[in-house]
Amino acid sequence: MSLLSDIVKSPLLRRVSAAARAQATQMKVLKRLLLKAGNTAFGQEYHFSDIVFSDHVVQEYQKLVPWHDYEKMHPWWQRAFDGEKSVTWPGNIKFFALSSGTSEGSSKYIPVTSQTIKAIRRASIKQVVAAGRCKAIPKDCFAKHSLVVGGSTDLNFNGTNYSGDLSGITTSHVPFWYEPFTKPEPAIRRTKNWAEKLDEIVKNAPRWDVGIIAGVPAWIQILLERIIKEYDLNHIHDIWPNFMVYVHGGVSISPYKDSLNKLCGKPITYWDSYLASEGYFAYQTKPDAPGMKMILNTGVFYEFVPFDENNFDADGNLLANAHFLTIKDVKPNVEYALLISTCSGAWRYFIGDVIEFLNTTKFEIKIIGRTKHYLSLCGEHLSVDNMNAALIDTCKKFGIISNEYTVIGHTHEGRHAHHWYVGTDRLVDKETFKQFLDQRICELNDDYAVERKHALPYIFLTFLPNEKFNEFLALKGKQGGQIKFPRVLKGSIKDDWEQFVGKESL
Repeated sequence: MSLLSDIVKSPLLRRVSAAARAQATQMKVLKRLLLKAGNTAFGQEYHFSDIVFSDHVVQEYQKLVPWHDYEKMHPWWQRAFDGEKSVTWPGNIKFFALSSGTSEGSSKYIPVTSQTIKAIRRASIKQVVAAGRCKAIPKDCFAKHSLVVGGSTDLNFNGTNYSGDLSGITTSHVPFWYEPFTKPEPAIRRTKNWAEKLDEIVKNAPRWDVGIIAGVPAWIQILLERIIKEYDLNHIHDIWPNFMVYVHGGVSISPYKDSLNKLCGKPITYWDSYLASEGYFAYQTKPDAPGMKMILNTGVFYEFVPFDENNFDADGNLLANAHFLTIKDVKPNVEYALLISTCSGAWRYFIGDVIEFLNTTKFEIKIIGRTKHYLSLCGEHLSVDNMNAALIDTCKKFGIISNEYTVIGHTHEGRHAHHWYVGTDRLVDKETFKQFLDQRICELNDDYAVERKHALPYIFLTFLPNEKFNEFLALKGKQGGQIKFPRVLKGSIKDDWEQFVGKESL
């Protein structure tokens, strides 16, 4: 009996059992998606009806349906955008999310179906319930106002469908019973001009009793700083004493945490979420959780591609012979790029995000970065995760706060080089800062350490005022609740940035 008990409790058995349950859940999701979309134009093109009744659904699906990026899905989605029914998902698609999360490139139109909106709502409820179980958060916090700093709910209408930020679409579908708790009010939420919206929130701040805030860290910091300055406060809790929970996502909170804490009069609880234009993928279950729990049962089927030289080129492009895994095959501490198939009509869609599983029992993940936001000019494999960690440690060493930064890779005197642009409002010795930052990256990344001795001999550093990053976004017409400054710049956006900053530095 003791032996049986030991076997049941063994970590290996728990992992196998968790993987089996997760795979079974994901198989149900995939079959439902294929059945639902079987009679769409896309489903008929790729024989969904045959796939779903085959003996090996996943293998047939991966064999018959090629992976798609936005450029490959766009012709299908354009037909739906123009009003054609049942292209990649049954019926008309009424909403399209404008995805422009960084200052790079033009906006993408991502379909958002009624099923997606329901799935996002279910996932949001899961996170609220998880937060409600946290003993550190007073229960009456959830009866206070929730301030959502997002896109305009005054969506663009082309005569057939509506388009706008996903936050604007989801906020326009707030349940009627929750409307009194949601701030700002509908009139402000409809404001399209981002600067005017921030002005209105600042103006109305004294009228609200905010307990929860949700939004992108950079803009939340700017908003709180403006409110504190406008009303001559010591900290934000002078005006919102019940503010206890900050729900964030899209970028790592780490570079912003010290700045946000300085704006508060008492500790707040940070809750991470993984909500993208394509869906709600994961959420933090408790404040001390190391990562976010992946959501496996709300209309998204996941595939995972090990982010290595066997599957990607140096520019982060997926190779033709890439190897695709499902949830049962993933391992902890391995970087994976994500493909998704969803109830919005995205099929084997490569979204460009890179994640890492912290465990394969609870399937908790953290976002490492994006396939295009890596630097690997000569095999250094420098990730945003490495950059964040090294810069945070360096800033602590020198007693400064840097909320924004970006890194560019280029050639210099026939060799490779990295150029860091670091936002700071206080001058420190540039050379010693650069040396400490470089050494810290070497400690975090063995590949980087090796290449620094050979093919990557040059590291450059430019200090800039923090506001310069936002000025560049404004110049590019990229301001809003979903806009984040890219941590790595490549292509034409790199050229624009270098022209913008010129020789300027602190």
